Amino acid sequence: MANSELKLILEEMLAPLGPVALKRMFGGYGLFLDGLMFGLVSGDRLYFKTSEAGRAAFEAEGFGPFTYIKKNAPAVLTSYWQAPERLLDEPDEMVAWARTAHRAAVAAQKAKAKPVRTDSKCATRNKVV
Repeated sequence: MANSELKLILEEMLAPLGPVALKRMFGGYGLFLDGLMFGLVSGDRLYFKTSEAGRAAFEAEGFGPFTYIKKNAPAVLTSYWQAPERLLDEPDEMVAWARTAHRAAVAAQKAKAKPVRTDSKCATRNKVV
């Protein structure tokens, strides 16, 4: 299946999630919802964002993480794993996997956010004199 054909299929299948945007990236597509990337298409393969805990579902299906070539050596992006091809024939399950991927993206975004310190040392240090 060609990359552009998969893009059209995904746009239709993921419509129940809301306004999913497929943006061109590095010869493939990034899947975005609410401003967060939760999946990617590279070649004819779909990858979903996952957490460490969520990897077991991908492993149970026999799939692995996204790999690419970086400076003439293989590299692995462990937060995105190949989705089972059977999802293309199972719309409800595709949406369920995509929702799980989006939740993983939301959790990753929250983990990146740093809490704001409100103790007196921090407030004093940031005062303009």
